[in-house]
Amino acid sequence: MHIRFGFVSNALHLYEASPAKTMTFSRFKSLDPKDALSQLHAITEENLRRTRRILLYTVAQQIPLYRFSSSIVPLATHDEVDFDYITPFKHLYKEIGEIVNSNQLRTSFHPNQFTLFTSPKQHVTDNAIKDLTYHYALSKAMNLHEDIRINIHVGGTYNDRSEALKRFSHNIQSIPKAIAKQMTFENDDKTYTTTETLELCERHDFPMMFDYHHYVANHDDNEDLHELLPRLFKTWERTGQPPKIHLSSPKSDNAFRSHSDYVNIDFIRPLLDVLKSLNTSVDVMIEAKEKDRACLKLIEDITKIRGYKRHCGGIVSR
Repeated sequence: MHIRFGFVSNALHLYEASPAKTMTFSRFKSLDPKDALSQLHAITEENLRRTRRILLYTVAQQIPLYRFSSSIVPLATHDEVDFDYITPFKHLYKEIGEIVNSNQLRTSFHPNQFTLFTSPKQHVTDNAIKDLTYHYALSKAMNLHEDIRINIHVGGTYNDRSEALKRFSHNIQSIPKAIAKQMTFENDDKTYTTTETLELCERHDFPMMFDYHHYVANHDDNEDLHELLPRLFKTWERTGQPPKIHLSSPKSDNAFRSHSDYVNIDFIRPLLDVLKSLNTSVDVMIEAKEKDRACLKLIEDITKIRGYKRHCGGIVSR
């Protein structure tokens, strides 16, 4: 059994490497149109160069998973901002994709919580499609669109869970097929449990992204991971990729749903025990605040447990 690890967006071990430098719409509107576009292009180029730098660091650390920032291109989906965020940066997208592909990294995107398909408002669904299209466009420019995963949550209940789920089934039909093929759905910490999300993924043939922290925060008493995880892992079979899990731990008892800086090894031990019993290799995305630092520390903590050993920089085996 192998467990491969990765981290989200920014490598904190690097100096000034955030790939999510932004520009507000207010700032954009306050500038001369030519200057506004010039600054937008400069920020996008800087974010892409930083992304490339982070990926080189990731390869050097032998970390096999990486989640791209969704904010590489500021204002990309804003209704009042129209600019070509692909053509001027083709060389950078190409270089990023070559680093990923030549080193066999597994990459993903995770659009924000407003990208959902259960809303009764049509403009929310339209904006979700627009946001997914943006993420897919970046993936295609990097030549990663056939392997990358774009992960979102199911959405809200809007005080009527049954109707919300009907809308989900209807609204996802509007997702372009090429994009839908790369999508995953994740259980959340307040509304849709692991079982509910899994049933949707099984029904609509989406791989399910399992978040252990969310499971602990929001689960039914009859949910047994020994039974759920094999079903969940089966949803990944068509992809040819290992099942993927998100890991984080609570900031505190009072802020249980918030992510802590690092992952508490005691918090995730029950999951490790289940994975051990199932003897299934998985990929793990660390969602702790300390990003790559948290990823590397958790690997060290796991290898202190009897039976686990570090296979390389970012892979643990048992």
